[in-house]
Amino acid sequence: MIRVGIIGGAGYTAGELIRLLVHHPEATLTYVYSTSNAGNSIGTVHQDLAMLDMTFTDTISDEVDVVFFCLGHGHSAMFLKEYTFSSKTKIIDLSNEFRLKGTAFFEGRDFVYGLPELNKATIQNAQNIANPGCFATAIQLALLPLAAQGFLIDDIHVHGITGATGAGRSPSETTHFAWRNTNVSHYKAFNHQHLDEIYQSIKQLQSGFDKEVYFLPHRGNFSKGIFTTIYTHYEGTIEDAIALYKSYYKDAVFTKVVSQPLHLKQVINTNFCFLHLEKHGNKLLITSVVDNLIKGASGQAIENMNLLFGIGQNAGLTLKANYF
Repeated sequence: MIRVGIIGGAGYTAGELIRLLVHHPEATLTYVYSTSNAGNSIGTVHQDLAMLDMTFTDTISDEVDVVFFCLGHGHSAMFLKEYTFSSKTKIIDLSNEFRLKGTAFFEGRDFVYGLPELNKATIQNAQNIANPGCFATAIQLALLPLAAQGFLIDDIHVHGITGATGAGRSPSETTHFAWRNTNVSHYKAFNHQHLDEIYQSIKQLQSGFDKEVYFLPHRGNFSKGIFTTIYTHYEGTIEDAIALYKSYYKDAVFTKVVSQPLHLKQVINTNFCFLHLEKHGNKLLITSVVDNLIKGASGQAIENMNLLFGIGQNAGLTLKANYF
């Protein structure tokens, strides 16, 4: 069994990790670290886990094979400076600290960017993983097949809407129910933090890419999920595009090209990304949907763990969507 620890156990991503790990056929959860909740039952914070006979701890142990970091952005590096892990212990970090090449080496550890549809072979031979961002996952999966063929020849326009859990557990002005309910707004227009990793992945496949990615994110009045629409210039036919995408993702476990227009409930509570393609004049429109906390965070982190340890990529990830 893979022995697992979680650092930063009170947030939404940690909650999803715990839910997935307690049912994982080849992993056992050894500890969940949270200084603010040490000694408390995990079910007092993640109340749907009330049946779990386990408490938070404020001590870490080297007696694990992998540690998931679910700390807030900017805190993983500080934690690694304060605490030492065995060189045999693998780390999967869910923050944005080690995703870019300039920050992917820290305290003697190399971090591989953990998007399986892009870096599967590298992940399988890695020691540490920088888990991708949620919006970045949805957008990159919509663009990788085009980049792989050098077909991104014009600016890319992205509109995306995310659920309230994308902002984290701590309440803020724009996450309170009274503000978010029956409401919608945009934020971080054309300056979202996930853009850097999106550019990095595009250029990994299409090194000469020199166009702009115009990304306009929105806050939605729902709890989970990301719905993105992406369009850019494309000279081929819709049949060409569909064939291209199906070929690129022919061996992908969790990314699927579907024939019908998408809605968000198709992927909620699953580790899938669904893609749908349309051609409008000289523009290709790609719709991409994911669950922000699963394929966009914790599910993809477990997908990476499975690859690191050479077990089935979908182990522990056979969740099904709640359509209605």
